[in-house]
Amino acid sequence: MSLLDIAPVIPVVVIDDPETAVPLARALVAGGLPVIEVTLRTACALDAVARIAAEVPEAVVGAGTVRTPADVTASVAAGARFLVSPGSTPRLLDAMEEGGIPFLPGAATSSEVMALAERGLTEMKFFPAEAAGGVPYLKSLGGPLPEVRFCPTGGIRLQTAPEYLALANVGCVGGTWLTPADALAAGDYARIEKLAAEAAALR
Repeated sequence: MSLLDIAPVIPVVVIDDPETAVPLARALVAGGLPVIEVTLRTACALDAVARIAAEVPEAVVGAGTVRTPADVTASVAAGARFLVSPGSTPRLLDAMEEGGIPFLPGAATSSEVMALAERGLTEMKFFPAEAAGGVPYLKSLGGPLPEVRFCPTGGIRLQTAPEYLALANVGCVGGTWLTPADALAAGDYARIEKLAAEAAALR
């Protein structure tokens, strides 16, 4: 199954304390969102990926903010089951294709989308979604590029997610609202599970 078809929302999480990784993942899965993108924005991100991969097998954990071939190698070694990049360069795309796991390359313009499609890639991340044109822009891309599907990420909230999910070329959205920093700091995993359940009900 495509990454875009497992759940309507992929939680995009920033983990500062690796001890929170497993309970966080369990709360998201319990709420109905098994696909989890851990961004490589903190020193412990790869440790968090490894812990989730080892201890929460029902989660499909991936690495986000993948920017270099070294990120690809480290993420695969940590147990990531997919990769997400904020943008795309030929060198990074080569590395992700060689990584052997699914990936969502980032694109924000029609030219970038076309360049990825030329490589045979038809599933990608649209980032930064709201800043790059949002729903109207993605709807416009669907005309000339009907074979391409997206996971838009960046500035999307629970209230706006349905507008994206209603588009034919959107499989799911990425969201940071599911794991509020204050909930993580307080260990309020019940709140995170509730937010996940609300998001899972969008489809």
